[in-house]
Amino acid sequence: MVDEAKRDRGLLQIDVDECKGCGLCIEACPPKVIGMSDGLNHYGYRTAVYAGTGCTGCGICFMACPEPGAITVLLATKQKPGGLAGSALRPGGATTCASN
Repeated sequence: MVDEAKRDRGLLQIDVDECKGCGLCIEACPPKVIGMSDGLNHYGYRTAVYAGTGCTGCGICFMACPEPGAITVLLATKQKPGGLAGSALRPGGATTCASN
């Protein structure tokens, strides 16, 4: 269960056109915020879906995914003083690589 007091440190994006529904990302996700969709994509696969909150930005799902470009992990960063309030999302190192 995700602690509601903690802020998300990342955001997960799954390209349903690239995902083949192998489930490796679901098994690899430490906070367990990835599940399997009920519907099918246009190839006939049930795809991975992000729960919408709870991502730690660790990138383990990205590393476990055998399908290039199916998963993108964005990391939350704090703004410097004088910048915009709150936090911004930025691509996180190797986790945004176009291919595994």
